[in-house]
Amino acid sequence: MNKISVIVPVYNEEKNINEFVKRTVISLNKTKQDYEIIFLLDPSTDNSQKLILNEIEKNKKIKLILFSRRFGQPAATMAGISHVTGSRCVIIDCDLQDPPELIYDLSKKMDEGYDVVLARRKSRQGETLIKRFITNVGYVFIEKITDIKIPKNTGDFRIISKRVIDNLKQFKEPNAFLRGLVAYIGFKQTHIEYDRDRRFSGETKYNKYLGSLKIAFNGIFGFSSRPLFIMSIIGFIFALISFFIGLYYIIIKLIDPSITPGLSSTILFITFFSGLNLIGLGLLGEYVGRIYDEVKNRPNFIIDKKYNFDE
Repeated sequence: MNKISVIVPVYNEEKNINEFVKRTVISLNKTKQDYEIIFLLDPSTDNSQKLILNEIEKNKKIKLILFSRRFGQPAATMAGISHVTGSRCVIIDCDLQDPPELIYDLSKKMDEGYDVVLARRKSRQGETLIKRFITNVGYVFIEKITDIKIPKNTGDFRIISKRVIDNLKQFKEPNAFLRGLVAYIGFKQTHIEYDRDRRFSGETKYNKYLGSLKIAFNGIFGFSSRPLFIMSIIGFIFALISFFIGLYYIIIKLIDPSITPGLSSTILFITFFSGLNLIGLGLLGEYVGRIYDEVKNRPNFIIDKKYNFDE
């Protein structure tokens, strides 16, 4: 019999935990497979830890990993993947925007021989037009500029097979971009569609705009060096343009020494090329920063306590 592991990153979600567990257990029981639910908890200021421990008392298939400090959702997700014991793994958030009832459908689809089944969003309730625009532009840009194909309108909500789990355990990247890593691994993948709900309760801890931008950066800089090549081409083109403009001014000066180029055009060129240089330095800084994080070789997370684990 297959065993399904459900990993759930959590931070300050006391209003959602009980309802999440209730609906998730119903969906898992419907699969008629053994299961475990692993909560990955960044130290919270509310009663999230207490509520999860209460759920553990009622259901020994629920587990908890408590981190020493807040490491963030990507690190928590990878920590969960490194601790699963099931032959299948579901990644899902605790806010109930991604309905736990879909776990049964994801598992059923995997029975058809797939290694990855993604949950693709048909609609997104509770999201602003600006957020949707940023998300759509980000997906298009990532698809065009990276060397792997990341499916549009998908988050981390998915089910993955044992061999995908085993391959994910090999990655030690501090800026892990799960969607990109799963696409990079490959194997047979498909999706099912669903309508994404509003949060069940409480306020999101996720920055609607900067959070999406950070995810986009992890996707772009983690899976392609093409931005550096593009900046090199742009730099070469503008250097060539600057050479011809300079040559033009020299010729004008030789023809009539009394002609002096305008001050406004000089300021315009200086400010424009300064901005271009700063963009190039920013791109270079993103790559250097990621190299810096990699060479330090620090652990991506530190565990404070584990609850209901055998070891």
